[in-house]
Amino acid sequence: MKNKVKNLREQFGLSQAQLGEKVSVSRQAINAIENNKFDPSIWLAYDLAKFFNLSIEEIFDFEESERK
Repeated sequence: MKNKVKNLREQFGLSQAQLGEKVSVSRQAINAIENNKFDPSIWLAYDLAKFFNLSIEEIFDFEESERK
C-alpha cells in the first residue's frame, strides 16, 4: 500500500526507531511500511494517523493499492 509515512516522519524530524517508539512498533516495521513491504493493521494505521494528526486516508493511498 502506498503511503506518506516516510515524508511525514522526516517532516517531524524523527528516525524510524523514534516513530516506532511513538506508535509501539519496531524500527523494522516502520521501515517495511515506508518501503511498501508491509501493510499495517487498521489499529497501527490509526495510531500513525493520530500521531501525525491526519486521517488514515491522508496517509495511506487505498486507490493505488491492490486488494489482497
